[in-house]
Amino acid sequence: MKYIFLLITTLVFAQQTKYVDFKTVSGQLTINDSQKTISGYVDYEFDVLQPIDTIKIDGKNMEFTNVQVDGKDVIFLNTTKELQILNNFQKGNNHLTFNYNVKPKQALYFVDIENNEHQIWTQGQGRYTSNWFPSFDDVNEKVIFNIGVTYKKDYQVVSNGVLKSKTDKDDQIHWQYQMENPMSSYLLVLSVGKYERKDFTSKSKIPLEYYLEKKDTARFEPTYRYSKRIFDFLEKEIGVKYPWKVFRQIPVRDFLYAGMENTTTTLFTTRYVVDDVAFIDRNYTNVDAHELAHHWFGDLITAESSTHHWLQEGFATYYALLAERDIFGDDYFYAKLYDTAQQIKFASRTDAIPVLNAKASSLTFYEKGAWTLFVLHESIGDKAFKKAIKSYLKKYAFKNVNTQNFFDEIKKVSDFDLVQFQKTWLESTAFDTPTANALLSKNKAIKARLEVDKLKKTPLSEKIDFLKQTLDSDVHFSVKQAVISQLQTEKYENKKELLLKALQQNNIQLRQTLAGTLPAIPEDFRKEYETLLDDKSYETQEIALFYLWKNFPIHRKEYLDKSKEWIGFNDYNLRTLWLSLALSTPEYSEESEKLINELVSFSTPEYEATTRQNALEKLIAFKFINDDVLTNLVNATTHHMWQFSKFGRETIRVLLKNSEMRTSFNRILPNLNPDEQFQLDRLLKE
Repeated sequence: MKYIFLLITTLVFAQQTKYVDFKTVSGQLTINDSQKTISGYVDYEFDVLQPIDTIKIDGKNMEFTNVQVDGKDVIFLNTTKELQILNNFQKGNNHLTFNYNVKPKQALYFVDIENNEHQIWTQGQGRYTSNWFPSFDDVNEKVIFNIGVTYKKDYQVVSNGVLKSKTDKDDQIHWQYQMENPMSSYLLVLSVGKYERKDFTSKSKIPLEYYLEKKDTARFEPTYRYSKRIFDFLEKEIGVKYPWKVFRQIPVRDFLYAGMENTTTTLFTTRYVVDDVAFIDRNYTNVDAHELAHHWFGDLITAESSTHHWLQEGFATYYALLAERDIFGDDYFYAKLYDTAQQIKFASRTDAIPVLNAKASSLTFYEKGAWTLFVLHESIGDKAFKKAIKSYLKKYAFKNVNTQNFFDEIKKVSDFDLVQFQKTWLESTAFDTPTANALLSKNKAIKARLEVDKLKKTPLSEKIDFLKQTLDSDVHFSVKQAVISQLQTEKYENKKELLLKALQQNNIQLRQTLAGTLPAIPEDFRKEYETLLDDKSYETQEIALFYLWKNFPIHRKEYLDKSKEWIGFNDYNLRTLWLSLALSTPEYSEESEKLINELVSFSTPEYEATTRQNALEKLIAFKFINDDVLTNLVNATTHHMWQFSKFGRETIRVLLKNSEMRTSFNRILPNLNPDEQFQLDRLLKE
């Protein structure tokens, strides 16, 4: 009977929004970081639209107590996946209250950092918020969230909406946040850490709060260089005022993705916390604009199902590109479109899933989705496109949408053939190259790029004059990068003049392309190539230092002396490379043990996953492998970042093919913690 009951209620739950409308929720929460648990008192206000005997709230592996409806105890069932309330619910307004406690397996992460401090943050996209807060995996159930959190005094605590109050409680503070409008549960956020904050105001008077860790305050300007400009641009470009009361941006350690558009509060990876030099290689501009654009396309209006996910990711990608166009210019805009077109065309050879499909790839949802909007925008004209966007956002504000809803607004402003358009861009996996090239060719730089690409298979002797002219012209650097990339397999003697021209451009991106396409450096090009070591680019310096060290053993001491104080990005890319090269250079240093210890230290849990992976890759590639390195590698397999844990597993699998390494792993197994033992034992048995 229990199985039948669960089957029936599951069928009902799929349609719960037709019977019940949850309006608001107040969650008063306490975090226990030593136990890595979160608990609290929750009060949901909801309207019963039609009589129903069971309602549910998603909550994974939670304990529930004091479950009441309108102050009276009710029968409830905890399935470990959801809280089910069994009652004879009639039409009308109700309050559901309860206490809960949970040790989240995912979605809320406790990250230990230096000085016995830590950061706590959430990642809800998908259906993950219900791992830490009782909520709704169904994106169609939108609720006004008001979250209060009690935590240690010397930490900043942030959630969605406006901070209404801060109340001292002994050595703790209670932070109370309040929203005015509803949102889907996956956009609920919690971020705890020690931060400095700088406040700005948009042209439309929206408070803008930008956070950085105290150690990174000198990096504030390059990190947030265009943030306010992006905000003002998107409000104007979209034509609808930012729909929330505040906007915050917070970098967090070991974040799972580039960024996340939690309503009013974007979290992003510390990878994008940069200084002036790092800005050229990995600035936050695109991610900043993408996550902000989601505050309209995703947060304000939300796709009703994964089939229509392009309405979020395609739109955010396209509007981020428009913001970059405003900052970096038309040539940059068209170059990025051209590059993504090549990626989509290449992927379409094997990818058989179109945009309008829940299983589409990220490239399809994001980049082909953006291309779809670019073609539509160009086809119906700027005025009509903006009018439709404005109408679409206002009509469906705080609601859920599908592709037809969007196209209905396009129909009101244009007689464009949307039926064929949908077949071509949303239902076909092929890429409409003729249309794309026609639109791209409006840009002078892309015309030149197309001419360069046509010559890929042409002998160098027949195209060299044209390539020289291209390098000598004032065309966008992306076209010149294409020229240099095309020369990679050519004999050095035949391309030397072109390489010299490229170096003399003094364009960092072009010089970086050259650095990466010349792993074998001739002696008569050494002096010219050495100038790359002085470029204001940590990525270029890393490439150049390695290739010079590899090609010219006689000059290794000179290169190592020059670079011994280099640090690089905040993942220590230059420092870890230098340590590897110094240790691999006989008689360079009499402190080998000290250098090895430093390199190994970068692979420990004291550092972020990107730094650890950098160090582990170099330790293994240069064969500096001891028990500490193997232990740190096994620890990687237990990390919450799937990219890093995957790296750990795959690397161990490769090492286990060596019998000596297998013996070493077996030797360290008893000294590992239970989680590490479980992961390594599983790999040993494969």
